[in-house]
Amino acid sequence: MNDAAPAPTPAPAPRKRARVRAPELIGKGGWINTGGKDLKLADFRGRTLILDFWTFCCINCLHVLDELRELEEKHRDTVVVIGVHSPKFVHEAEHAAVVDAVERYEVHHPVLDDPELATWKQYAVRAWPTLVVIDPEGYVVAQHAGEGHAHAIARLVEELEAEHEAKGTLRRGDGPYVAPEPVATDLRFPGKALVLPSGNLLVSDSTRHQLVELDADGESVVRRIGSGERGFGPDSFSEPQGLALLPDGRVVVADTVNHALRVFDPAGGTVETVAGTGRQWWQGSPTSGPALEVDLSSPWDVAWWQGRVWIAMAGVHQLWTWDPEAGTVQVAAGTTNEGLVDGPAAEAWFAQPSGLAAAGDRLWVADSETSALRYVEPDGEGGYAVRSAVGTGLFDFGHRDGDAAQALLQHPLGVTALPDGSVAVCDTYNHALRRYDPATGQVTTLATDLREPSDAVLAGEDIVVVESARHRLTRLRLPEEAVRVDAVAHRTQRAATEVAPGALRLDVVFQAPAGQKLDTRYGPSTRLLVSATPPELLERGEGAGTDLFRDLVLNPAVTEGVLHVSAMAASCDDDPANEYPACHVHQQDWGVPVTVTASGTTRLPLVLAGMDG
Repeated sequence: MNDAAPAPTPAPAPRKRARVRAPELIGKGGWINTGGKDLKLADFRGRTLILDFWTFCCINCLHVLDELRELEEKHRDTVVVIGVHSPKFVHEAEHAAVVDAVERYEVHHPVLDDPELATWKQYAVRAWPTLVVIDPEGYVVAQHAGEGHAHAIARLVEELEAEHEAKGTLRRGDGPYVAPEPVATDLRFPGKALVLPSGNLLVSDSTRHQLVELDADGESVVRRIGSGERGFGPDSFSEPQGLALLPDGRVVVADTVNHALRVFDPAGGTVETVAGTGRQWWQGSPTSGPALEVDLSSPWDVAWWQGRVWIAMAGVHQLWTWDPEAGTVQVAAGTTNEGLVDGPAAEAWFAQPSGLAAAGDRLWVADSETSALRYVEPDGEGGYAVRSAVGTGLFDFGHRDGDAAQALLQHPLGVTALPDGSVAVCDTYNHALRRYDPATGQVTTLATDLREPSDAVLAGEDIVVVESARHRLTRLRLPEEAVRVDAVAHRTQRAATEVAPGALRLDVVFQAPAGQKLDTRYGPSTRLLVSATPPELLERGEGAGTDLFRDLVLNPAVTEGVLHVSAMAASCDDDPANEYPACHVHQQDWGVPVTVTASGTTRLPLVLAGMDG
């Protein structure tokens, strides 16, 4: 008889991962949320580091900020999240604007301001948002582009904790985050406003998660609606934005981060949810049905038009509608692809629509990521068509007046119909109020020195502008003559990728998270959509397919352009005994500026999740 204790079952060996030494963190703008301290990679040795490459204009980046909150809290003693702010627009390269955005969106971790994209380039990032995971020894072990990766990163974090605890290379402790001093103001980064039937003004006080009713003077607080704490209860909101008056005098509210529509009754002071579930819409979810059963995605503005509430669904680059009488929602325009494409509503592309204004037979749209002013109108056949008045696409922006065909805006968030049939545009990142006149086709500047104007409403002969970054409403007399400005034009400062003419292999890299596999129970679980601007750039390879690779052929006669790539993959828990495995959708859209040159690459890898081998 052997009295020796049985040998313990050996622990499973940790998964082997590709490891690349992480480059240093460099940013000319310096650090935010560190109490003035400059940080280096060595400061994080012993902790798992998650780099969040983001820019504050990007709705997908804002979604990821929300996805990371639970992970940050759960692993606060072993994980440090660092935001690397990598600007798209010129305004986003201003340090003060980044500081504002960090407060506006309640970013509770250190942020490196990288206005020249130095760290972005060092890590070979190609898309907003991108998450990079660095292990406690300073090696890159994973990269994820787009949304929906929080579950995979949480699993990886737990593996890294166990692995480095066993090796003795894990260091627990407080993180480097230092909260800024709070500032007392009546409003804090307000979003949208409307004039109530009483003449008072109602404002969405977005960062404080409230609505605020102001006296007609726009300054005196009458009452606050909501607890001021982020939530989804009858007395709470989460970063509310758009407001629209219903025919019965109630107000519909775009409760943006709750992915819902709420209705506020000024008479009774009550708030009720009328659309959305509180969950974010993902590809494959229903796009119509009972309003309280269908998921929404970051509704940013609302407007009453054609007997329904129209919704600027910024999170999925679409317009939806809510029918209060029928109690239903449905997609009204847009495909979920990000870009500027006009035509029938079902085929049009938007890019983060963020402002709406109804004016007769037109619904004006501030399409922020294309720096465009667009509109929807009936097509005469029972449907709708989408047209563009100002703006050309995702990468060109600036401040240029004159003929609408060559005029430029910079990330507008608000639009207001004026009494003479023209349209005022809150040209947010130009800090200006602009005007487009459909009768003449001309764009002019009405006012400058407005700090991130996000909405405007008419009040008698005045226009009241929401100066979001000055935390106030500003009353202007509508000028008879426009302000003259020096014209400037910009292109997004991301460096173009040099590609060779002819054959180009496109590889979307996707590795299912540990313990998961691609979900093929009901057919292909991946999707790839490719197009180009101009369309002539692609001789072959455009269109949709189910493989995450594509052999493209580039036209040698087109020297530059943009490849638009949209990828999706669904993975589920890999456990045969589980009848109802948890599944997750990973998705990302890329706009890749390219220059066609004989010395360019013949392979274009885009990382959705994992590491490019």
